[in-house]
Amino acid sequence: MNDDVRNIALGLIASALSAALGWLARTAVWRRRLRRKRNFFGLPPNAECVLVVNRKVAGPESSVSREDVFALLELSALIQECGAHAEVLTHDGARQGFGERAEFCLGGPVSNRRTAAHIAAMLPGISVSAEAGPGPGQAAFRIGGEHYPMVRGQSEHVLLARLAGSGGQRPVFLICGQRSVANQAGTRYLARHHDRLHRRYGGDSFVLLLRVVNSAAYGPDVVEPIADVTALATTAPAPVVSGEGEREGRG
Repeated sequence: MNDDVRNIALGLIASALSAALGWLARTAVWRRRLRRKRNFFGLPPNAECVLVVNRKVAGPESSVSREDVFALLELSALIQECGAHAEVLTHDGARQGFGERAEFCLGGPVSNRRTAAHIAAMLPGISVSAEAGPGPGQAAFRIGGEHYPMVRGQSEHVLLARLAGSGGQRPVFLICGQRSVANQAGTRYLARHHDRLHRRYGGDSFVLLLRVVNSAAYGPDVVEPIADVTALATTAPAPVVSGEGEREGRG
């Protein structure tokens, strides 16, 4: 074997080894990311989870808005990537305890009874206006002492929460928007930023307040984080003493 042939053979071997090492490295990174994603969502391979569907506000009981359907499709893609399986349940048909299966709950407490139950049980610092007619109070959030109204098409808010149980319990994800477009925006934010959220919170609970910017022009694509409201959301407001209110009124 002359030098030229030997050099060609060595070059081919080096190229093959480099390609193999690159493939192994990419596979290792992909598997690590998949493992983090499964841990964050509580979805090990072949696990069962629940998608709890809300109803369209001011629509028939069994109707679902178009944006909420899109949000369900994005959640379904996440679940499929984890190798898990989803059962779709209506908000008034989901009857199971907390943590038995990973759960994705879509919509606010007015359109989703399951969301209302989770907020009442685990997020006492949050209240959502049930005002139906258009106006500054429609679907407004109150978190702690702060008020977050909705301006339709311009500024809409969504609460994105991961509620983690103890031990081996599966998490519950709440995507609670002031409108269906905000539900879709919250779902898209979760799909895009779950890796960053996992790095920050690990397996802990969190509640984030997000704002959808100019949905009339940009749809659900432009979302800005407002605050981490976990402490406020999980703390019950101080009771109002009637005597204090009467004294303030007389003053």
